[in-house]
Amino acid sequence: MPWPSRKRDKGAAADKKEPDAKIAKTEEETPDKEEEEKSTKPPAGSSKSGWKNWKKAKESDSGGEESKITYCHWLLKSEPESRLEKGVDVKFSIDDLKAQPNQTTFWDGVRNYQARNFLRAMKLGQQAFFYHSNCKEPGIVGIVKIVKEAYPDHTQFDQKDPHYDSTSRKENPKWSMVDVQFVRMTKRFIPLSEIKAHHLAHKADGGPLKNMMLFTRQRLSIQPLTAEEFDFILSLEEEKPH
Repeated sequence: MPWPSRKRDKGAAADKKEPDAKIAKTEEETPDKEEEEKSTKPPAGSSKSGWKNWKKAKESDSGGEESKITYCHWLLKSEPESRLEKGVDVKFSIDDLKAQPNQTTFWDGVRNYQARNFLRAMKLGQQAFFYHSNCKEPGIVGIVKIVKEAYPDHTQFDQKDPHYDSTSRKENPKWSMVDVQFVRMTKRFIPLSEIKAHHLAHKADGGPLKNMMLFTRQRLSIQPLTAEEFDFILSLEEEKPH
């Protein structure tokens, strides 16, 4: 019996304004039933000092050279609270991942073409933030790594699964999944509100989170991160929450 599907949040529709170049013209984007996180007011104060301190440390490490913008890390959204979808509970928290054999599972049920293409771009050993979504306080709770690259998502062929796709064929599957393994919890919970405060400040001063997809393409359950975005968020572990 397959594990419950995890990775998406309720209520969001696919964004068709920026179709992915790899999507066949005959395909229609399927809603990625993920809730756009409700905007929360950022905490008082500015992140500029934190960004400048982080930048100074990074420049010291790299000799001041700026890295090329490439996506080599990821953010994976999952729902930590029970919610039924076609009679199946899609809850899957980081504790559920830790309880799996070898703390490893497949990341199934993605039904948005851009998110699927991000899955297919993942490479063995790359790390991702595990993000609790569609809950009272969304945010980053841990780190996982890719332990198996993209392969066909079996739930697309299972008529009993809430993510069954009658239009997908086994000889040419539409949907993919990867295997992920728990690495560690983050040193503290990093809430969406705190990340948003840095994002807003970085939009003004050119910091690494200025174009973070968590705020520019909120509805995607699979999101790429640049090395700068990933490293900056990791640096927040050491800061006391506001």
